[in-house]
Amino acid sequence: MSQTYLTTEEPSSRIKYDPRTIRERLKDSVLLEGVHYFRPFGGRKILYIWEKIEEDMIKGFSVDTLIASIQ
Repeated sequence: MSQTYLTTEEPSSRIKYDPRTIRERLKDSVLLEGVHYFRPFGGRKILYIWEKIEEDMIKGFSVDTLIASIQ
């Protein structure tokens, strides 16, 4: 299965969020490292996995995810 890797600016234009919002509000709260993004070669650069972001946007949050985020 092929995946689409995007820089912060690329998903921001697709989902109509400012790149800063992605970096400061969504990353590590909604977009999780190892699920929605990774750091290739252990570096500082972040690449987002578009298919995982799109899948989670469409299906939304499960009840378990919401409960876990509160605790």
